[in-house]
Amino acid sequence: MARGTLVKASWFACVVSALALFVSGCATQYPPAPSGAVASDYNYLIGAGDMLSVVVWRNPELSMGVPVRPDGKITTPLVEDLPAMGKDPSTLARDIEKQLAKYIRDPIVTVVVTGFVGPYSEQIRVVGEAAKPQILPYKQKMSLLDVMIAVGGITDFADGNKASILRTAEGGKQYSVRLKDLLKRGDVSANVDMRPGDVLIIPQGWF
Repeated sequence: MARGTLVKASWFACVVSALALFVSGCATQYPPAPSGAVASDYNYLIGAGDMLSVVVWRNPELSMGVPVRPDGKITTPLVEDLPAMGKDPSTLARDIEKQLAKYIRDPIVTVVVTGFVGPYSEQIRVVGEAAKPQILPYKQKMSLLDVMIAVGGITDFADGNKASILRTAEGGKQYSVRLKDLLKRGDVSANVDMRPGDVLIIPQGWF
């Protein structure tokens, strides 16, 4: 089985398990999420669906905007089917330079990500009683409040203070978060950092 397929399957399994916990209405209390979780050396990794600007110095005819295909590869003038997914922009630029060196002397390439999706393993997933449950690209220093703004907050049926984060970066460990305190009461102490691959689970309250 292809590595990309295995990655997608593993993260899909995490989401399925998270949904199973949500549907079951499990009342287990998890430890509070740590307020800080961001690594200072985080580098963005390119994912399928990202838009890239590839600039070849002194060669405008080779410079262009290009999407990363669903198979994780890109195609630019003189460079076909080059793997991009899972690489940071600098690494991809060096790979393009190696390919272009077959045709032009001393190519200098810059790659800039202009549209962000990110690899499946780093996307933030929001399930349950969010106003707009969805998948979000992870961004450095992204917080729980940033995520809630992106999904439009919680529904009237949500039990916000029993929400939890399933942290795939820590083997599926879960932490409790206080969405009601954060969103309804403005308690900034309830805001926490997100990590790549987090799944935010918002259960329904029992009235």
